[in-house]
Amino acid sequence: MGIQVEFNPDLALRNISCYKEGNRSLEECIPENLEVGKRYDFLKEGQRNYFFLDQIPLVETQGGGKLSRPLASIVIVEATHFLKEGMVCTKGAYEVREVFDPTDPTVYFEAMGRRY
Repeated sequence: MGIQVEFNPDLALRNISCYKEGNRSLEECIPENLEVGKRYDFLKEGQRNYFFLDQIPLVETQGGGKLSRPLASIVIVEATHFLKEGMVCTKGAYEVREVFDPTDPTVYFEAMGRRY
């Protein structure tokens, strides 16, 4: 038996409708109105590692690897692994650096690097 660890180049959260329907916690979802400079909490199942030293994309997930284009550029400021009802989870906080227009075709990230 090994230790399952996932390295994530982005933070993938659910649509806020999942919270409103009672299917997910607020921390598992993208806030309705992302504000630059504001700090938000997140929660993910599994033992996940994130890059702390630079900006990463915030994307929306529908599950099964289906991800949106970047919705915002964020910096992870805190991440902690813990057990929740016998399941390993990762909780933490991120700060929004820039919010993107989802209809804008501009490429904001190239692989792991932020494009300006």
